[in-house]
Amino acid sequence: MTIASTRDDEAVSLAQDSLALYQALTRLARVYQFRDREQVCFRGISVTECYSLTALVWYGPMTLNQLATTLYLDKSTVSRVVDAMESKGLVRRRPHPDSRRAIELSPSAKGRRLCTTMQNEMVERQRGLLAEYTPETRSAMIDFIDRLAEQAEERTRGARNEVTRG
Repeated sequence: MTIASTRDDEAVSLAQDSLALYQALTRLARVYQFRDREQVCFRGISVTECYSLTALVWYGPMTLNQLATTLYLDKSTVSRVVDAMESKGLVRRRPHPDSRRAIELSPSAKGRRLCTTMQNEMVERQRGLLAEYTPETRSAMIDFIDRLAEQAEERTRGARNEVTRG
């Protein structure tokens, strides 16, 4: 086998693996995005409200622009989501400590409790999925998915920066 044919075989293999990864991630995202609709709209909150609340709990207080960037959504969409969450008592708005023009968003005590409840239920579901794997396999899967997510976030940030500069 020549070096050129080895490279061709590797390129074909990489293309096939890339397609298989795309298909697997699409299936996984669809399941997580649209899992049991009654659960996703957990206790009266939408999918986007769930992601927003989780971001505020995990990453701490942020501005509307920061939350929009974190969620990969436009500011007007996030503004409507935050309005709905505020009316449900899940988030608080207050003047930003470092900027008189900015508003800081943070989860309320009720929002933190709801986020903890959602997280506990999801962790329990994951326990059932992971139970059949060895600790080593679980660790490798988690590491792989985490690295993949990190790379995807970096590429998405880079693409967004290109759009804003262009």
